[in-house]
Amino acid sequence: MARRFAGDRLVIATHNQGKLAEMAALVAPFGVSAVSAGALGLPEPEETGDSFEANAELKALAATRASALPALADDSGLVVPALGGAPGIYSARWAGPERDFARAMALVEERLGDSADRRGSFVAVLSLAWPDGHVESFRGEVHGSLVFPPRGARGFGYDPIFVPTGGSESFGEMDPAAKHAMSHRATAFRQLARACFSG
Repeated sequence: MARRFAGDRLVIATHNQGKLAEMAALVAPFGVSAVSAGALGLPEPEETGDSFEANAELKALAATRASALPALADDSGLVVPALGGAPGIYSARWAGPERDFARAMALVEERLGDSADRRGSFVAVLSLAWPDGHVESFRGEVHGSLVFPPRGARGFGYDPIFVPTGGSESFGEMDPAAKHAMSHRATAFRQLARACFSG
């Protein structure tokens, strides 16, 4: 059985303002106030894991140990079957040290070349860690297709090139509430909330 979250303060283990906003909005209905690892001056650990789960757990544990507060971390990325699953866990690295996702999206398009397979999926793993080292992890996925050129200025990361299955707008064009209702991160969070926050 999953461990219940009993506090009212949580570290969001990210320096990404887009992720912070999404994750803080997810925990707010449970009366939990969120503070980012960036705001606390915590360093970003090197992501040395070989899976989304390993990297999410690594980030959550680093933040909880440094802050002595429970910490919630996300590791997420774009998985493109025609690219052998890339960029996958290296999604942020494709954007380079400047976090230039226009560059990253152009790289996806370039590597796809004239491939007719434009399938893609977003994967997110959320890991909730406590200072004693206990971790609970949950995975969410959303499937769709890739579009070029990028569309929309909402969202962040690869959102402008991803259209979810059955939809017509990219995540970059969608109203944030509509995106949150179906996103990979929201899917993972629903599982986490049922296990650790609800009831």
